[in-house]
Amino acid sequence: MVDWNLAVATATRLVRPGPEVSRDEARAIVAELRRHAKSSEEHVRSFTRMGPDHGGEGGPLHDTPVLVVDRPGWVRANVAGFREVLKPLLEKMQDRRPGGPGGAMLGAVGGKVTGVELGMLLSFLASRVLGQYETFAPASRDLPAAPNGGGRLLLVAPNIVHVERELEVDPHDFRLWVCLHEETHRTQFTAVPWLRDHLEGEIQSFLGETEVDPMTILERFREAASTLAGQRPEGDDDDGGRSIVELVQTPQQREILNRLTAVMSLLEGHADFVMDGVGPDVVPSVAEIREKFQQRRARGASRLDQALRKLLGLDAKLRQYRDGERFVRAVVDEVGMDGFNRVWTSPNTLPTKAEIAKPADWVARVHRKAES
Repeated sequence: MVDWNLAVATATRLVRPGPEVSRDEARAIVAELRRHAKSSEEHVRSFTRMGPDHGGEGGPLHDTPVLVVDRPGWVRANVAGFREVLKPLLEKMQDRRPGGPGGAMLGAVGGKVTGVELGMLLSFLASRVLGQYETFAPASRDLPAAPNGGGRLLLVAPNIVHVERELEVDPHDFRLWVCLHEETHRTQFTAVPWLRDHLEGEIQSFLGETEVDPMTILERFREAASTLAGQRPEGDDDDGGRSIVELVQTPQQREILNRLTAVMSLLEGHADFVMDGVGPDVVPSVAEIREKFQQRRARGASRLDQALRKLLGLDAKLRQYRDGERFVRAVVDEVGMDGFNRVWTSPNTLPTKAEIAKPADWVARVHRKAES
């Protein structure tokens, strides 16, 4: 149903080249990012009070690889992750495909079309992601992963260099600042062993509710394509468009997506809170970096860029950073870091989407109820 090799080839061909650096500069940048990723471990664990050194769970971080990649490397890693996560859904769609030569031809053609479309989307994202903790990361010859299905941390060197130059900030400080954010995600998943399985269960439940009729899915993706092109379906007065995820929702999926949105808001907001909390002690220019980075987010982009961001749900991701950070800050102010860390006790102590917006309700449910 998806020609994965074609997706990689398409994205690699279309992705824009990174900023110009000499070979010696490239080696120095990679080495520095590796050093910063290593030094971030203790900074993050000390600040968050997470992990075995602080009474928490989790094994050594060195089991989780840190990979400094270029844009094509990021593409290959994410395609491998997509294949892993989407495998059950694609197998179900394969079973529903018409039999005989016609069905085989439909599958081959559809797989190539989907591969090209996926490659185009990945080529857009590959020049924008600074770093990523890959939760579901199968190992390959050139992309190692943690044992027992664990994740890996990706740092996309050309994108980090591009942004630091665009913002005109101290490159050494900016690289460490980025590493602090991504290291927080690695700490979240290594110090909270149940978190990965919980997320995987929610994602598979979401996919399990997906309509598997290929024509229905095709129609919905055509609607997404018309949004991207600035052409709304007849009778649709929503000039904001909808994201790919919104186009395939059932009522059950909306419930699951609300829970996933709350978890992702927590994880992203926590990472932003930590990077700024640690920053003043180890990143001298953190205030300047944060201000310029926020201005960059707020400036907007071209019409095409805005359409792609909406289609891919990137606007929602930016809201997750903002709303999640406010939640974490409010809870830490109210009950301290150890009190906040009760959020990692079990899936039942994760905040709901409503509690992300009203942190006092989470404190009342998790703390006040436990104390009464």
